[in-house]
Amino acid sequence: MTSTPDTGTHVIAFSIPGAPVGKGRPRFARRGAAMIAYTPEKTASYENLVKLAAVRAMQESGQRLFEGPVSVDIDLRMPIPASWSRRKRSEAICGRILPNKPDMDNAVKALFDALNGIAWIDDKQAVRLVVEKRYAQTPGVDVTISALALPVLPENREKNTP
Repeated sequence: MTSTPDTGTHVIAFSIPGAPVGKGRPRFARRGAAMIAYTPEKTASYENLVKLAAVRAMQESGQRLFEGPVSVDIDLRMPIPASWSRRKRSEAICGRILPNKPDMDNAVKALFDALNGIAWIDDKQAVRLVVEKRYAQTPGVDVTISALALPVLPENREKNTP
């Protein structure tokens, strides 16, 4: 069963142009006797693009960092391969052919890591996540982050006893 999250007024939405990129595995290099780990260039560039879009959205909306639980909605719009026939491209746009790369969890990880310290304190604040991955004529990612109201549990209510 799905339900609409109970959100306050703290909501931001932004778009990232271009094909979504999944979080790449760290790479290792030897520097003298030491081994160092580094993020692949494609992942680092994409995370910087996400940060730029998020910073702009936060500034334009006048919102501050999310501090509590959040709901995140992500629409991943994948590019249609140019080598596909007109018929196959049409089927992809209509949703009859669905993309399989990048892995959805890796795409979300790249987005979430980039948003740490920009939109929220830490990605562990995301308690609701809805992700759709599809082909589109214009590739990109749409992200909407909404603050969630904390539920008032019976044990947390003040007891008004006479």
